[in-house]
Amino acid sequence: MDTSAVVQGAGIRARSASTGAVTEWAARAGLAARGVIYLLVGVLALQIAFGGSGKQADRSGALAELARHPFGAVVLWAVGIGLAGMALWRLSEALFGSVGKDGRSARKRLLALVRCVFYVFGASSVLSFAAGSGGGQSSDKQSRDLTARALSVPAGQWLVGAVGAGIVVTGVWIAVRAVRRKYRDRLRTGEMSPGVRRLVDVTGVAGGAARGVVFAAAGVFAVRAAIEARPDKAKGLDDTLRSFADAPAGPWLLALVAAGLALFGLFSLAEARWIRT
Repeated sequence: MDTSAVVQGAGIRARSASTGAVTEWAARAGLAARGVIYLLVGVLALQIAFGGSGKQADRSGALAELARHPFGAVVLWAVGIGLAGMALWRLSEALFGSVGKDGRSARKRLLALVRCVFYVFGASSVLSFAAGSGGGQSSDKQSRDLTARALSVPAGQWLVGAVGAGIVVTGVWIAVRAVRRKYRDRLRTGEMSPGVRRLVDVTGVAGGAARGVVFAAAGVFAVRAAIEARPDKAKGLDDTLRSFADAPAGPWLLALVAAGLALFGLFSLAEARWIRT
């Protein structure tokens, strides 16, 4: 018997188990951090709908709200580290593939890489805010500044328009997948009781649909900014949410979308509990 081969195989399995444990921790921490942010954004948007709050209903507003409370600094660091974990998880999916029958496809890996970059920026922003060195710029200002820079380059209108159209498509894709309950593919639903499964479905469908609607609306504003060549027409999360209050349904539409974002926060926490990595 080749004992060296046995030892080598055991070492590979041990390293694989260790890597899997790190990836699972990163995924759970990242999903929990995302859940906290969306839950707070939803609550802030509800305050805007019914109380005329002057707070920002976006990530910067959520961070500021956390910082106001006892142990807020600790929670901020935890959220930042959690988002860094999310970036690590997405990088792992880009390099090694994800769960599911087409988890190793080029499309899924590219999508994971894009998500990784997104969460790297998110984590750096939160950690900078926690360290007291910035990171609190509103999403509206970020969107306007980025759009202005993009419009200033050759074919900038086409570039902004293409990005805006891509965001619209992404929003529709997010909403459709939520309604079709595609999230079940990455959850250990067999470990849930029937009642818990129904609650997860409520948060997953309603929350995912609301998130998709907000994405699509932000994309529409970006397309409008491109057509009119006016960066001030681009909107971040806060202005996008406030725009729902200007619709015929008024504050009630904003309240509905805000409740959906809060539900998505709860769904993210459920994902952190039952995710399959």
